[in-house]
Amino acid sequence: MKYVLVSGGVISGVGKRVIASSTGLLLKTIGLKVSSIKVDPYLNVDAGTMNPKEHGEVFVLSDGGEVDLDLGNYERYLNITLTRENNITTGKIYQHVIERERKGDYLGKTVQVVPHITDAIQDWIEKVARIPVDDTGEEPDVCIIELGGTVGDIESMPFVEAMTQLRRRAGRNNFLQIHVSYVPVINGEQKTKPTQHAIQAARSAGLMPDLIACRCERPLEPSAVNKIAHFCFVDVSQVLVVKDMPSIYQVPMLLEQQGLIPLLSDILALKDVTISSKLLEKGRHTWAQWKSLTDTKGRRIDTVSIVLVGKYIELHDSYLSVIKALEHSAMRCARELVIEWVDSEHLESKTRDTDPAKFHKAWHNVCTASGILVPGGFGTRGTEGKIAAAKWARENKTPYLGICLGMQIAVIEYARHVCGLTNATSEEFNAQAAEKIIKFMPEVDKKTMGATMRLGLRPTLFQPGSEWSRLRALYAGKTEILERHRHRYEVNPAHIETLEKGGMSFVGKDDKGERMEVIEIKDHPWFVGVQFHPEYLSRVLDPSRPYLGFVAASAGMLDQITKEYMDGHGPPGAAEGVLNGAANGVGHLSMNGSSGLF
Repeated sequence: MKYVLVSGGVISGVGKRVIASSTGLLLKTIGLKVSSIKVDPYLNVDAGTMNPKEHGEVFVLSDGGEVDLDLGNYERYLNITLTRENNITTGKIYQHVIERERKGDYLGKTVQVVPHITDAIQDWIEKVARIPVDDTGEEPDVCIIELGGTVGDIESMPFVEAMTQLRRRAGRNNFLQIHVSYVPVINGEQKTKPTQHAIQAARSAGLMPDLIACRCERPLEPSAVNKIAHFCFVDVSQVLVVKDMPSIYQVPMLLEQQGLIPLLSDILALKDVTISSKLLEKGRHTWAQWKSLTDTKGRRIDTVSIVLVGKYIELHDSYLSVIKALEHSAMRCARELVIEWVDSEHLESKTRDTDPAKFHKAWHNVCTASGILVPGGFGTRGTEGKIAAAKWARENKTPYLGICLGMQIAVIEYARHVCGLTNATSEEFNAQAAEKIIKFMPEVDKKTMGATMRLGLRPTLFQPGSEWSRLRALYAGKTEILERHRHRYEVNPAHIETLEKGGMSFVGKDDKGERMEVIEIKDHPWFVGVQFHPEYLSRVLDPSRPYLGFVAASAGMLDQITKEYMDGHGPPGAAEGVLNGAANGVGHLSMNGSSGLF
């Protein structure tokens, strides 16, 4: 097993996840099997209870693991399926070691950070790195390890020590470290001193960076590159310049152009790895598609404007997978994506009374958008604004997509304004309400928050008579689909008949026919709600179908896209498909951008 460690210095948030994912993608293009592990040095056992406004979204894996959002990036870039064990936290490691100590596994020894915690980290990595993650069912050749935070953080030190030991344990030509640093520009001059100090700190902690990835707003001047190479004891070729790019999906090409593949091959002795001709051909095909899809030179493309009505919009990473799914779909439709962020509270009457400017601006964005998206969320705050947005979309024939809570919002709105249930609400909003259209799922633990929701990959069956469904057509007429879930509430079965008589179609249900999974309104260009989170399975070369349909409808090209998928010309599994499209400018690789996508 070979390992690539991606660490960071100077500041956090400089793009380790994209550099790690891009490195993995380049390794796959030469036929290697690649896995990924994310190390998060916080005490939480998992990310499930974290506030999205503080930490970003909680990404859900097929096995139901609630993990750091970076694992979503790995899956999207590498087209792999990870497990909850691919996200290592301090909480998990200490819990594991303490449980072993309680069982007497340490035979009365004094349990310490070194060697017991550091050994547990290494053992965990070595075990998980060998788990198959793709359709080959074979052990990966390379594991990309991203170390969260920055070297020097006190909470990271056990992991740093473990990585220094893992390099020795792995042996020569089996371990490579990429250290990501930031090169600021002050008064027009590129400053290399922060990077020099970051490398010095890494070396003093025992880490020995083989490559230095310099994040910068503009290409580094030769003098700056030479200075970094000189003072950080590496060759000039080992300094990678990762400048701001129009799209983060162009970062792999940027790294390829600087010779990353030969560098990896040389340091890791990849010539000694047996590579199957089938995987090599697949890797080349994927790389050709990736470059074709993301190269925007000389192309003029129209825009599609999507309003995202949310309650955590201060931190865009709260909706990272949603943004990515929209980007993938916009690229597939050859459209430039423009996202208008609307705080759902600003659509409510209380805002009209207290801050009319915010109220009218929010409604202007909603009323002029090509499509309206209401994503998932929790709690009562801002829900009346979401209901108002859903009502506008339904009445004005504006394409609408509701995800999880967004689907429940659409059901409540329909019950109130079409079915005459004027007091319709959710048990989440009012537990004592008489007309609970949405109710708490009986099997879910109400007392414990962590890992108690309905989680992971579960089947949805399209119902008889739903052949007209626009969404079903994008799944090429399949009767059963598998999507990932994360929710505690469901549509109340007691009100299904009333809603159906009013014209709402529950075109998808769970495998028992008891839980409503997909809603759709027939007499509408695109009004779809899904209880699952399709964004978790969206891939760069294989967009999520609910998002693709939504974006295509918003761009006025749903019939064209649907025909391509029905005729078998949509990508059936990422690498094998006919893709026609151009990249968009969203996901700008910039230190100054507010998107937080890199």
